[in-house]
Amino acid sequence: MKDMTEGSESRHIIAFTIPLLIGNLFQQFYNIADTIIVGRFLGKEALAAVGASFPIMFFLIALIMGITMGATILISQFYGAKKYDLVKKVIDTTYIFLFFTAIVFTFAGIFLAEPLLKLLKTPEDIMHLAKTYIVIIFIGCISMFGYNSISGVLRGLGDSKTPLYFLIIATFINVCLDLLFILVYKMGVAGAAWATIVSQLVSFVLGLIYLSYSKHQFLSLKVKEMKFDCVLFKKSIAIGLPSAVQQILVSIGMMALTRIVNGFGTVVLAGYTAASRIDSVAMLPAMNFSMALSTFVGQNLGAGKPLRIKRGLRASLIMALIVSIIITILSVAFRYNFIAFFNQEAGVIQVGAEYLLIVSLFYFSFTTMFIFNGVMRGAGDTIIPMFITLLSLWFIRIPVSAILSTRMGPAGIWWGIPIAWIVGMTLSIMYYLKGNWKKKSIIIMKNE
Repeated sequence: MKDMTEGSESRHIIAFTIPLLIGNLFQQFYNIADTIIVGRFLGKEALAAVGASFPIMFFLIALIMGITMGATILISQFYGAKKYDLVKKVIDTTYIFLFFTAIVFTFAGIFLAEPLLKLLKTPEDIMHLAKTYIVIIFIGCISMFGYNSISGVLRGLGDSKTPLYFLIIATFINVCLDLLFILVYKMGVAGAAWATIVSQLVSFVLGLIYLSYSKHQFLSLKVKEMKFDCVLFKKSIAIGLPSAVQQILVSIGMMALTRIVNGFGTVVLAGYTAASRIDSVAMLPAMNFSMALSTFVGQNLGAGKPLRIKRGLRASLIMALIVSIIITILSVAFRYNFIAFFNQEAGVIQVGAEYLLIVSLFYFSFTTMFIFNGVMRGAGDTIIPMFITLLSLWFIRIPVSAILSTRMGPAGIWWGIPIAWIVGMTLSIMYYLKGNWKKKSIIIMKNE
């Protein structure tokens, strides 16, 4: 566990962010390994099928992140205030709720897979492959929800290293199973999906073992002693629901964007799939600095130290923007090489490289938006970031992408993305400067 209420702000944030970033890179490597192996050995149709399925898979991940956000914020504030009995109650309540939620989504996803793919206008020539892939992913919902819930609890306590160790092991298993199922057993896209599910199960089981033998009383997992606290659940949902809605809006926005992309055929979808994998990795530093800052803000609000929050924001913004600039340079300089990792066809490479050239130049705006939103989430103010997301991703990105695509082709879709980021960044900064987020802490903040 890590107490962030004393010592160097930048050192705490970077020490928390690095394991978190490495862990998320390994988690993204699940999808990247699937995509590279599928694109290289099964062709552009299989690559496009995985890409068509990804928005639905991202929806699941987004839902988990949103649900656990409320619990993570409560845990960090109660932990900062040394109220360990409440920390334990929040953890138990979160596990119970997510277990039953995972069961519901498993069955719902299996039956709704094909209608969802049709809603996204998935090309007919890849429909069967996409359905096969996403149904298997839904079968593994419990493992996916389980690992991410354990990871969210540990993050709220300032521990970003332990989930990383589990994830590294699971990622190597994923790559090995990908190669085994696809190259040796010739299972096609089903093999890639099963490799992902088995790997997530390993990380979940390792998390359960860790909790079972934990020396910390509030982490020890004893099923018979677990209790569901309705009051804390309502508080967690009140904080987490806007984040859940925000994450869901992000995923649905991705679905709407994919629907537009699908209208341009399999080659454009394959190029978009490859580029979006690079894009998702490029965004991770900003997202992880934001998550670290949220925990930092939560603990320091709980401890009544607002001045540390300002210094933490400044340090996070500087570090995240430096990383963002480096990523932009690499993405532009090596865009053709990056796409070629996934597929060698000239049309696919051209589409993906064009996407990276347009979008990567604006990573700074995405980074800035996420850092300022991290402060607000850490304070428990999640409603305004939700509305900012709704405005930028729906009322800006989707209409702009749809309109520009009719005039510029696929490039018009790509331009809609940075335009939405710039709007979101501007609104986030304006709301932060207004200062209303300071009044949202669960723990009453002392003046400093």
